Amino acid sequence: TKDDFTQEAYMGIRRMFFLNEIIPGQKISYGDLAKKLGMSTTPVIQALKRLEFQGLVRHEPNRGYYTEKISLEEITEIYEFRELIETSLLEKTIGKITKAGLKTLKQALNDHLDAVRDIYLKERLLKDMQFHLTLARLSGCTLQVNTLKSLFDLLYLKYRGNILFVTPMEKVDSEHIRLYECIADADIPGAVEILRHHIANVRDHAVVSIEKINREKNTRTIQPF
Repeated sequence: TKDDFTQEAYMGIRRMFFLNEIIPGQKISYGDLAKKLGMSTTPVIQALKRLEFQGLVRHEPNRGYYTEKISLEEITEIYEFRELIETSLLEKTIGKITKAGLKTLKQALNDHLDAVRDIYLKERLLKDMQFHLTLARLSGCTLQVNTLKSLFDLLYLKYRGNILFVTPMEKVDSEHIRLYECIADADIPGAVEILRHHIANVRDHAVVSIEKINREKNTRTIQPF
């Protein structure tokens, strides 16, 4: 059906974002996308409209579609919103978590620790997201979880892995482990403190990385006299 083709195009374009085949700030040719995806331009345009609603692309009249540029303000806001949502759900999660839920969280933690640590960190990015979403889902708060998923979409589709995961891996691993231990011990204040520090730490490293990229871009733009 028409909706099936649109969904297929949407998922295909999302993969291109995640694999850095589409990068921030570039013009998007829906004709080229249609060829790569092996379909007509109609579902591709419908998929781009969905991505525009998510804030991943923008449409300029008579010019076409463009990916949104990297924004220091946006990434800071995303991490601050993440911190707000994730820490607010911890008390509910700890209050209702079962042995089965704790086992599910431990498996998500192990999957993240076992993820391949390649240079692009794609698997690690996905497993990190799954760990945080698993933790959020255990609260039973569907609306907040869906909002959190949208934030992860913005982070992991728009911003490259080598921007987001510049935080030392050992530090991220140890913080995830300590967070799990606090949850297993029903230590709400400890869990909130670790999670708040963890998200702020990753945010700060991402901000430094973006600032460095912007400086390098400005240096290349300046022409010698």
